Amino acid sequence: METKIKHLKNKANEMRKLIVEMLAKAGSGHPGGSLSSTDIIACLYFEIMKHDPKNPAWPDRDRFHLSKGHCCPALYAALSLSGYFSQDALWTLRKFNSMLQGHPDKRVPGVEIASGSLGQGLSVALGMALSAKVDKKGYRVYCLMGDGEIQEGNIWEAAMAAAHFKADNLCGIIDYNHFQIDGRTDDIMNLEPLLNKWEAFGWHAISCDGHNIKELLEAFRIANSVKLKPTVIIAHTVKGKGVSFMEHVVDFHGRAPTEKEREIALKELGEIENVEKEIEEEE
Repeated sequence: METKIKHLKNKANEMRKLIVEMLAKAGSGHPGGSLSSTDIIACLYFEIMKHDPKNPAWPDRDRFHLSKGHCCPALYAALSLSGYFSQDALWTLRKFNSMLQGHPDKRVPGVEIASGSLGQGLSVALGMALSAKVDKKGYRVYCLMGDGEIQEGNIWEAAMAAAHFKADNLCGIIDYNHFQIDGRTDDIMNLEPLLNKWEAFGWHAISCDGHNIKELLEAFRIANSVKLKPTVIIAHTVKGKGVSFMEHVVDFHGRAPTEKEREIALKELGEIENVEKEIEEEE
């Protein structure tokens, strides 16, 4: 288990460095939510999900839907590191004619469907999950949502429907970093008591530290074992996680780092990587 956790931590750190690099080169994008969701996506792509980069359309693959599509740099980093496309493509983020736009779409190998219109993702994921039931397929569907996004009514309609249809092959994940574009979620539209709300809608609800790999893996394990109801993982995270001057700062919801900020961020992330290596060597 410890080796697995170290591996996933290293993958997440690699992803964070790629996120910072591609956003700095693009000069635009959303670092805060990309960095807060990195550990979740790393666990999914490098441990939890069944998928095949050499065959993105494999019928029995697990499906991942990034409902908060503006945080696609984290997804693009995971797809690149998984082998879906070359890392060189990351440096074309948001460029004219690039397949890697500011919200993901079907041109990108490994992307199931376009996203970015907030509030719609859980309905899309539920459709995939119900399709698996109809086709008698064993794949699972994972849907990553933002906390500001779940203020929208569409999410709760999908939540009600998923419980009604007993979609136990559906796992929702909330990147609960407590910030949205205009400020703190607590101030704009308070979400609490969030776990109780999902339970009241008929879901199995789990709360965990969204940066603790061990807790995330355990949450996904439980989700995979739940029968006759969907599961939601409320992952408590830090906006801008891993880069000190971005953490808990609403300005970095949608502002790319400058060249100087890029250098500082990569230095910090490199230091994290060095500390992890030192710990491994000592053990």
